[in-house]
Amino acid sequence: MSVSPDSSSDLSRRTVLRRAAAVGLLATPAAGLLSACATSGGDEKNETVGTGTKTAQNPLGVKEDAPIEVVIFNGGYGEKYATDVHQPLYKKAFPKAEIKHQSTQAISTILQPRFASGQPPEFVNNSGEKSMDFGALVADGQLQDLTELWDAPSVDDPSKKVRDTVVPGTVDVGSFNGKPYVLYYVSTVFGIWYSGKLFKANSWTAPKNWDEFTKLCDAIKAKGITPFGYAGSNAAYYMWNVILTQAAKVGGEEVLKNIDNLEDGAWKVDAVKQAAAAWAEIGAKYLDKSYEGLKHTDVQLQHNQGKVAFYPSGDWLEGEQKKDTPEGFEYQMMPVPSLTASDKLSAAAVRATAGEGYFVSAKSKNPRGGMEYMRQMLSKAGAKGFTEVVKAPSVVSGGAGDYEFPPGVKSSQAALAAAGKDVVNLFFDGWYKELDKEARTATNELMFGRIKADAFVERIQKKADEIKKDSSVTKFKR
Repeated sequence: MSVSPDSSSDLSRRTVLRRAAAVGLLATPAAGLLSACATSGGDEKNETVGTGTKTAQNPLGVKEDAPIEVVIFNGGYGEKYATDVHQPLYKKAFPKAEIKHQSTQAISTILQPRFASGQPPEFVNNSGEKSMDFGALVADGQLQDLTELWDAPSVDDPSKKVRDTVVPGTVDVGSFNGKPYVLYYVSTVFGIWYSGKLFKANSWTAPKNWDEFTKLCDAIKAKGITPFGYAGSNAAYYMWNVILTQAAKVGGEEVLKNIDNLEDGAWKVDAVKQAAAAWAEIGAKYLDKSYEGLKHTDVQLQHNQGKVAFYPSGDWLEGEQKKDTPEGFEYQMMPVPSLTASDKLSAAAVRATAGEGYFVSAKSKNPRGGMEYMRQMLSKAGAKGFTEVVKAPSVVSGGAGDYEFPPGVKSSQAALAAAGKDVVNLFFDGWYKELDKEARTATNELMFGRIKADAFVERIQKKADEIKKDSSVTKFKR
């Protein structure tokens, strides 16, 4: 799952540069502390292993007996897909290679010291509450350029490049200023979730527009159920995603592109204000104020218990809650309801993307092994095995085979198909961690009634302007 709540331990690009300058590590303003430490005489030099012979079975030239270290975020998707599917595939291709596996829920805590000392692992699933800053890692030269991977022949059909075996847009989502550095592996659809069983029992129908939504929230509240909920403690991201998806419906996809590109006044346009004001009203009328102190798993458990009706998330939710979901709950996803009759996008419009980021460390001992590990992930066997373990689709075209998805993922895939061309996405949270952090804070302020829509957009715009003016922050464009 892709929850990335703010963490004071995460090093922003600006902090990295300032600390480096303070101790005289910078030769030029473009250098960074992570890369400087990697080559500045640490306790141990990280020598890259040699290159193997390139063959039809080994197109990336991996040294066959070179060890590889894999670090997996043990969150909504768990770690079994890595230990039971992807690592055996790599071991089958390179039986002499030792695979060291580690899983954690605190990626940055475990890995930042290793990156700073020049000893990163080859392959990282960078996700969760303490993920590392992708933008800062790219700017510091820590991520392997994946162009060679995407241009390599695929495992299943050597006549096809790897890039031609994935759904359109996959390579672009993980690219920074035109270069691919991140593999986003899971086909992810975002929306608002509810229990099919609860709705059937009460003869409720998923609303398509705002009037239907608020009337249904009134009916739900009258039943003694909290109509809408999200966790303020570590999942405000779920909520700003809803607000910005709403803004895109009102004003079109350009609203999100301008936000990503740090365009002047992008957060202050009417579409964002309208969306923020509408959801602030939902917060005031239908949101339990105690949820601000809860974590996402707490609210999700209440959702499973029938205490909250609507919950915003991506379609990793069903798999993440598998242990706590009662029999017959029947997860269902609906798009964010349309706000006005003049919305530029249809009521069916959704945010969807390739989600869950993986990268290869450029300064690891065996980066070619890391890219080959990705190539195995992107095989039909890698994709089908992943889906069977985590119950979610990968970005590999046809990778799920004839797998029968559970009700929630089936509904999110149906919603994606119904959206047609009205599919939107955004990138600023992966590019500018400090802007994501500010958006989360402002979202809680808005939804729990401490500020209004005008103050919400002003606050986030101020942070966006600061980042735009800060020459130490590498900028990205879509």
